[in-house]
Amino acid sequence: MSFKDILKQQQSGMEALATTGVIGLHLVSGPLVGFAIGYGLDYWLDTSPWCKLFFLLLGIAAGFLNVYRDTQHLLKKMAAEDARRKGLAPPSGMPTRQTGTGADATQGTIETNGRADAENHDAQP
Repeated sequence: MSFKDILKQQQSGMEALATTGVIGLHLVSGPLVGFAIGYGLDYWLDTSPWCKLFFLLLGIAAGFLNVYRDTQHLLKKMAAEDARRKGLAPPSGMPTRQTGTGADATQGTIETNGRADAENHDAQP
């Protein structure tokens, strides 16, 4: 095993750790932000505890939705990496599939590798 392979394996491990850390933050930050918004609205509108309760539940739902999206993205990335290792997918950096045929091919989309998907996912709010 070469030094380059070791570094690549280490990098993928660190990316997995970062993703799991983000998943944990989503579970905590959603309810905290929801509770803080509800607390502020209750203080301003004098409607205690209704806004706190509503926004806490909304924050919990948002946190779980973010966790679901992150895990789906991680599973797709892992499946693409497994396919690449088994030789079922082209090497990274090459398009894997183009949709559309003939005249529609110019309007079709090109699905790229997992790294480009990760960069797009990280850029989303």
